[in-house]
Amino acid sequence: MAVLSTVWQSVLEGFFMFWGTLWALVLGFTLSGAVQAFVSRREMQKAMGDHRPGTVVRTGLLGAASSSCSYAAAALAKSLFQRGADFTTAMVFMLASTNLVVELGIVLWLLAGWQFALAEFVGGAIMIALFVLVAPRVFPAFELEQARARLAERAAAQGHPEEADGAERHSKGLWARVRSAAGWADAAGYAVSDATMLRRELVIGYLVAGLLAVAVPPAAYSAVFFPGHGLLTDAWDALVGPLVAFASFVCSIGNVPLAAALYRGGLGFGGTVAFVFADLIAFPLVAVYAKLYGRRIAVRLFLAFWAVMSVAGLATDLLFRGLGIPAPARPAEIVPARFEWNYTTWLNLAAIAVAALLYRLYRRRDRLGSAGRYAKDPVCGMQVEKAHAPATAAHAGHTHWFCSDRCHEKFTADPDRYAQDPGSEPMDAEDSDETAVDPVCGMDVDFQNPGGGILTHEGAGYAFCSSGCREAFAADPRAYLHPDHARGTGEGAGMAVDPVCGMAVDPQHAYAHFEHDGQSFSFCSTGCRDAFAAQPQSYAGGRGG
Repeated sequence: MAVLSTVWQSVLEGFFMFWGTLWALVLGFTLSGAVQAFVSRREMQKAMGDHRPGTVVRTGLLGAASSSCSYAAAALAKSLFQRGADFTTAMVFMLASTNLVVELGIVLWLLAGWQFALAEFVGGAIMIALFVLVAPRVFPAFELEQARARLAERAAAQGHPEEADGAERHSKGLWARVRSAAGWADAAGYAVSDATMLRRELVIGYLVAGLLAVAVPPAAYSAVFFPGHGLLTDAWDALVGPLVAFASFVCSIGNVPLAAALYRGGLGFGGTVAFVFADLIAFPLVAVYAKLYGRRIAVRLFLAFWAVMSVAGLATDLLFRGLGIPAPARPAEIVPARFEWNYTTWLNLAAIAVAALLYRLYRRRDRLGSAGRYAKDPVCGMQVEKAHAPATAAHAGHTHWFCSDRCHEKFTADPDRYAQDPGSEPMDAEDSDETAVDPVCGMDVDFQNPGGGILTHEGAGYAFCSSGCREAFAADPRAYLHPDHARGTGEGAGMAVDPVCGMAVDPQHAYAHFEHDGQSFSFCSTGCRDAFAAQPQSYAGGRGG
């Protein structure tokens, strides 16, 4: 009974930590979604060509305004580096996007005190400055260029050439996008998807924090954190804090409640700040770095991050003492483990209303002008802009887009598990028109009335536009289900060729059309149409119809 009581009290403690920060999470996800929807990735890439002070400051601001997900930040930093951004600056973006974000600062304030929120931004600036000084001396230029070349070769092998931003998104000015319903529908999609993607980290973070707050005795903390030895203890805690983060496997904002619990248990102020910074060296992320950049760079990146995080945490602690800013008192309880009718409750009720509005916009985004440009990562649930997806995979006649190589690898290891994941993007009942994709030519087909009939292969049904496609599939189904399959481009009677991807398209049933220089072009998808509209001269080589 004592064990059950402890577990129950831990769950309650974790829940009320979540309740005490709910409004801050909704605010943070909303702001992050807006920035991701309204800021062009191309502009971010242009701003990161070197690591001069002005470039670093701009990059830090862009990172601070972006998503707080560690995995998404790592994927975006990799993409920016692959496309020409300076490695140091790309890593600065990653540091800022997971440590200087608004929601993290607010949640820190609510759970641990305003001093930690201030330390996040002051210490974050110190950490970034230290990394900019250290990185050029740690990462040889020739190794970085080799890593960049490997990434480019890998992208080309997977069929991901350099693509332009969607014309519809960036042909309008920023203010026009902010005022449009479609722009906010995109923002809602990012906000909802980010919350979905981070649900695991949040649940684990709050539950483990509740367990640490309730079940771990003070003697256990004393044995680890070495209290009572002045500056030696401060330095030790700053070194140990990131190692605890490395072993915790919890990334992103999920490590904030853990930080509050560790501080309450006895971890020093500087050590707690270093722990918060260290979400980027949790073990799963270090493994991701090894796959992206190679083991040598991954080891150096881990050591460099650990060093600058520890030094920044200790330096922030000493700086605050010198300025007379006291560390917050260690609380008897992190949050009251009960409901109270106070300002937090009112803010949470308002946040729930905002979340409901965002979810409604998210469900209606296709009708508001976002159809075809976004997909939902079937593994983590993140909204992905198709034109910039780090990875794609084909399965059962459908293409899936991913936020990172990590999600792509998990999908390809067990595609049937994720292809039917209940968290995948739902269709509204009125939009469910039973449309399938012909696995041979890629044409959209009415599954209820396909022109070429239906075949079953390994338990899955495939619809075809014509008997020719059905017979080609029946002769060698695996050839058409392989991710590297390039669909046919031959023109039959009355057929046109998509000028972007080369797919055969029936102009009468094309997914999209575009007029250029008096000629009509037909497209297999709105993504191809948008790519064409952005650079028509690059594609208008005589194809179309």
